[in-house]
Amino acid sequence: MPHDSHSAQEATGGPGHHDDDRDRLRRLLSRMSLEEKVGQLFVLHVYGHHATEPDTADAELNERELGVRTAADVVAKYRPGGLIYFGWAHNTRDPQQIAALSDGVQRAALDGSPGVPLLLSVDQEHGVVARVGAPATLLPGAMALGAGGSADDVREAARIAGAELRALGIHQNYAPSADVNVDPANPVIGVRSFGADPDAVSRFVTAQIEGYRDAGVAPAVKHFPGHGDTGTDSHSALPYIHHSREQWEELDAPPFRAALATGVDVVMTAHIVVPALDPALDPATLSHPVVTGILREQLGHDGVVVTDSLSMRGVRTKYGDGRVAVLAIKAGVDQLLHPPQPELAWNAVIQAVREGELTEARIDESVRRILRLKEKLGLFAPEQAYTDAGTVAATVGSDAHRAAADRIAERTTTLLRDESGLLPLSPDTHGRVLVLGADPVSPSGTTGPPTAVLAAALTELGFAATALSTGTEPSPEAVEKALAEAASGPDAVLVTTYDVAPGSPQHALVTALTSVPDGPPVVIVSVRTPNDVAVLPGVAAALAAYSWTDVELRAAARVLAGEVSPAGRLPVPVPSPDDPGTVLYPVGHGLSYPPYAASR
Repeated sequence: MPHDSHSAQEATGGPGHHDDDRDRLRRLLSRMSLEEKVGQLFVLHVYGHHATEPDTADAELNERELGVRTAADVVAKYRPGGLIYFGWAHNTRDPQQIAALSDGVQRAALDGSPGVPLLLSVDQEHGVVARVGAPATLLPGAMALGAGGSADDVREAARIAGAELRALGIHQNYAPSADVNVDPANPVIGVRSFGADPDAVSRFVTAQIEGYRDAGVAPAVKHFPGHGDTGTDSHSALPYIHHSREQWEELDAPPFRAALATGVDVVMTAHIVVPALDPALDPATLSHPVVTGILREQLGHDGVVVTDSLSMRGVRTKYGDGRVAVLAIKAGVDQLLHPPQPELAWNAVIQAVREGELTEARIDESVRRILRLKEKLGLFAPEQAYTDAGTVAATVGSDAHRAAADRIAERTTTLLRDESGLLPLSPDTHGRVLVLGADPVSPSGTTGPPTAVLAAALTELGFAATALSTGTEPSPEAVEKALAEAASGPDAVLVTTYDVAPGSPQHALVTALTSVPDGPPVVIVSVRTPNDVAVLPGVAAALAAYSWTDVELRAAARVLAGEVSPAGRLPVPVPSPDDPGTVLYPVGHGLSYPPYAASR
């Protein structure tokens, strides 16, 4: 398997054989039927953990949604260019199973006509978006890495993530997010962005692309033309971004320009409307002025363009599912990701070609780009297309990878407030710790719950820590129970908070805890956005972990205990909840303990 950016090239003969490679791809394309070429444009999901022997429930779901019962049958029916793995589709149980699934669907593709390997993909941003879970290594997400401030750490995290994905037979990752998080309340991007500064985001996007490419994985920079300034979630509605063309050039474009300067192979579109870029008010995914006019012609991208998931409401509000597929191709897109009705979309594209709305030459253009990417990744070489059990065992979740993840996470935890100098906590003075709060479901379904992970990590560090889950919407009874536990004698109370809104049940819980006369000090650990500190001014101290995955919670525990000094710095501003124009904690804010505190 490729371990550096040159390996895929070497696997296909090296730079001196590019003409031969192009001739081979031309011959392959010339042998493909229209139906086979259209299939190459689709990236589909399948249900089940096995290519040919899914569980009965998964087979029934495949039949209902895709017309056949197994993943191998999906490949035979549609001849898709790729598949995308999801946890909810039961594709990602454990490393050896994922590798076997990859080999099984790849065999189905290579054994059938036209014998083109699949491009297997996943949405594995890390942090709050992770489909492949433990025992694979879980790493800090984008905003945490932005808080760490180290391009070297970003590059190393991507190299680790990429090496593990490639070992599993996954060749494409839908990361990094190049969105500049302009709106602190952004409901869809938020901590998935490296931050609010276009230059910093550009630097980290470049580093992440380099890390994935070094591991032999194709990153897909997203969400073009920039999804960072919206109050609407494109999964549920169609967002509008009202940046002028000048604002877009200044705020949104720089990370994409930086990504394209690295020669990134894949760009993912956003289901957003930017009137300044396309007055027709079409989603960017379906916009010829955005995809062809700006991305291809002005910015010079001649690689693959993939849509964001076509099952999202943001792209389905204006046109039917079949029409969406045709319009995306007309806009300049190459890959149609996760259409909700694959057969409808596939037939719509075929019909558009036969009726002359799309030319076969236009289809060939996209297929050629997709084949070039597969060639670059070495997938036409059997030893590259299939996995190796020994490599899976030695690579995925290795001790070295997990240790590196811990070190990187330690540098991301951000201390936002500690006015009384409470931290770090010592087992001698604050030995009994109550950990309560939000326990959001693990992004990968394999870790957590957060309160238990934090309590266990503190216990290993010498504290007597107990956990009490009160949830993201604590009931009055849960608040009463928390108050009773807090009155039972702990020396400190730690609360994991998750996007606290003024007047919300979480707000009521923390306010009640901080209002107890002579009660124990209350420390919050924000496990999503860092904005909770602005809503909870009564707490003794506040940290931002940017996610609730185990690696970031363990790092927060080490910071709380003074094992390491807090080194993270805010990559986004924290505004006042009453006046969003007033910044309470600016970009770059972050406190540290005196050297003696971290080394005692």
